[in-house]
Amino acid sequence: MSALLELRANGPRHFLDLKDFSGAELRALLDSAARLKSTRRNGKKPLAGKTLALIFEKPSTRTRVSFEVAMRELGGDVIVLSSRDMQIGRGETIADTAHVLSRYVDGVMLRTDRAAKLHEFARHASVPIINGLTELSHPCQIMADIMTFEEHRGPIAGQVVAWVGDGNNVAVSMIEAAARFGFTLRLACPAGYWPNPDVMDWARDEKADVRVSIDPEDAVEGAACVVTDTWLSMADSEDEAAARAAAFAPYQVTAELMEQAAEGAIFMHCLPAHRNEEVSAAVIDGPWSVVFDEAENRLHAQKAILAWCMG
Repeated sequence: MSALLELRANGPRHFLDLKDFSGAELRALLDSAARLKSTRRNGKKPLAGKTLALIFEKPSTRTRVSFEVAMRELGGDVIVLSSRDMQIGRGETIADTAHVLSRYVDGVMLRTDRAAKLHEFARHASVPIINGLTELSHPCQIMADIMTFEEHRGPIAGQVVAWVGDGNNVAVSMIEAAARFGFTLRLACPAGYWPNPDVMDWARDEKADVRVSIDPEDAVEGAACVVTDTWLSMADSEDEAAARAAAFAPYQVTAELMEQAAEGAIFMHCLPAHRNEEVSAAVIDGPWSVVFDEAENRLHAQKAILAWCMG
């Protein structure tokens, strides 16, 4: 972790987006995650006496449990808050909330539907802020994904990863990872559901090997890993859900599609999954699937992030 400590020594060590870090810094975090996973039961408690606030403005299973267990295994404590528990839901400013919480806790994880809120929180906090998900990105998930890929397929640099489905927040963080870890990313998304053009412009500026099309078969051909995500959001209306279901129907990850990937290819999904919507049951419950390894690695990747941010 010495490279990270040297490069980020001044001020709070926020973890907001993968693009904020160099490839070397992110690699150091993954190396730390692997060590923490292999020595999980050794009793070391580097965050003993420290407290993390978990703020959830969106529901969660994996994010809440993985962060809470991670913090406790590192020796720290947690306090869980929702917008119903806080004055920020009744008109208190984000800045005031950030200042106050910085006096009480040693770090904050925020899961919100507004990236602007995350960044404003970080501007005013004097403790580390961690992005637990926004509508624009999900960096902790992708750190777990890269860790999982490398456990199954070896170094990801130079490999081909296919993303099939919505060009959403998770896809954006995967694009940033492609730039930082040096792998090829092919995205297949329906027209109208491509990643934000600004993100694609950033990838081009970074000389990342990233391209997007409307053809799932082309994206998956020869890929070492195929990734998808749910088509629907909890915020979607009934009409939006119907429109999305129609647009994404040709993008279901099926056994037939996986057969076009490379030999030994793996399938990933950040969960929760909807079987026989974005992915067939034969794939997610079949030999390609590493989704539960991926879910477990949220714990280990986030322990590394917590240890760096708060250690």
